[in-house]
Amino acid sequence: MTNPQLDRWPPSERNFRRSDVSAVIGSGEAMWERVAEDVLRWRVKTASGFAVDSTGPVSSGDRVDVTARLFGMTVIEPVEVVAVVEEPDRVGFAYRTLPGHPVCGEEAFIVHRHGEEVRLTVRSLTRAAPQQPWRILYPLLRIAQRIVRRRYLRALS
Repeated sequence: MTNPQLDRWPPSERNFRRSDVSAVIGSGEAMWERVAEDVLRWRVKTASGFAVDSTGPVSSGDRVDVTARLFGMTVIEPVEVVAVVEEPDRVGFAYRTLPGHPVCGEEAFIVHRHGEEVRLTVRSLTRAAPQQPWRILYPLLRIAQRIVRRRYLRALS
């Protein structure tokens, strides 16, 4: 769905809200080497204020709990890694949400380079989770998602 291996992300899944944001995070070989390793170790999430119960690199099929602290609450977000890409100029992964997550969907974190420029792209497809209280809170969660996406784009700089 969020296809981290694709340079261009074609339209898909009309029942989901789609987001595709990208930012230059640096330049040069040293920056590339650092962020290529960091993205595969959940650094985008942890540097954005989340805790992740995995210390190793991502691997397709991994099931991980991401913990968010939001409005004084602790929220456990279960996810499963569905795709990993490791190419000379593109590295990243995608995960899907599992039951119990506040939203339903998928998210991808991709670092890629063109010449010296290193970019981070964050793709997501989301809709309201089927369970309460998350379903009714979905409008507030969409606002939180926009804030978190900005944090993601600064996380590896």
